[in-house]
Amino acid sequence: MLYTQNVNRKLNNNLLLGASTAAAAAMVNVAGVMVFFAYTSNITGHVATLAQEVVKGHWYQTGIVFIWLMMFFGGSFVAQLLITGFQKKGAFISHAAPIILETLSLLFIGIYGHLYYHESLKETEILVASLLFCMGLQNGMVAILSGNQVKTTHLTGLITDLGREVGASFFLKYRTPQLKEKLKLHVTILAFYFIGGVLGGYLFLSYDFQVFYVVVALLTAVLYFHLKSLLIDKPLDDQLD
Repeated sequence: MLYTQNVNRKLNNNLLLGASTAAAAAMVNVAGVMVFFAYTSNITGHVATLAQEVVKGHWYQTGIVFIWLMMFFGGSFVAQLLITGFQKKGAFISHAAPIILETLSLLFIGIYGHLYYHESLKETEILVASLLFCMGLQNGMVAILSGNQVKTTHLTGLITDLGREVGASFFLKYRTPQLKEKLKLHVTILAFYFIGGVLGGYLFLSYDFQVFYVVVALLTAVLYFHLKSLLIDKPLDDQLD
């Protein structure tokens, strides 16, 4: 699921990675909306909010939203650093490092939220920033490993691509195997994002911040299958770009 990168990846690699991380992102996003009233897996709305706060002259809020944007940016930045920096250590360490960091961060957020969160403004600002960092980390990792074929923390670009692909499929000359693969991948990601969102909502209503333990379990499963693939398939180090 994680061990190959860019041109070495097969459709099944991207399907498994896209489905699992889309479900994880959706659970995080829905939980974030329900507890913090803020989107925590994408930043499109936060850019609009930043512009609004600048116009209104609310400089404290402007600073907070800007920090949120930079946390998502920072997550993607760190994902690139980890994957590139650990290449010489082999596929498991290189590709697993971002998701290990994300898993540990989400575990801390789940524990803190469940045991210590008092709904203060400062706590909320810090936790939203932390979740955005995690989602930037995940989105960066998925994009790097898939050669930008997969992004799972937000759906704007995916639905745009899906619309183009469905439109192209009406014309026989465009019904290529590559188009069918893209359609399958994007429909799968969309479906699992929705499923993850519904599941995340139900789990948050029943177990509050413990929903993040489920996300951690899902990401741990991704790591397990990554290690299993390495042990079974024994990919060569030159699979890394």
